[in-house]
Amino acid sequence: MKRVVAALIVKDGKILVCQRTKHQTMPLKWEFPGGKIEEGEQPRDALHRELDEELGIDATIGDEVARIKHEYRSGNSVELRFYVVHEFRGELENRIFRDMKWAERSELPTFDFLEADLKLVCDVAAGRIL
Repeated sequence: MKRVVAALIVKDGKILVCQRTKHQTMPLKWEFPGGKIEEGEQPRDALHRELDEELGIDATIGDEVARIKHEYRSGNSVELRFYVVHEFRGELENRIFRDMKWAERSELPTFDFLEADLKLVCDVAAGRIL
């Protein structure tokens, strides 16, 4: 099972969402920034590293707000840990995504998110998380 961390980066009441490129697996799907936990790495350290690599920011990783296990039809499975980020230093820089947007929580269900993120997206949009 692949272990993944992702950030719900909140600024002025909006949440950052990112779109994969057409060359990535599950192309053009929307997701929250983050990535794979490397061997021997703690989840918060992994997310801090991923946000620096993907967005060029030094993030203060907050509380874990959700943990989801998902199995794709292909048989691949993933455990996702979502953390809230209210503070970061540096200017956001799109280093790997096709697009990035600040979205109102009510807008989240209108984006074509990764299948594994859908329950969380609904929970955030409904105000059950954050």
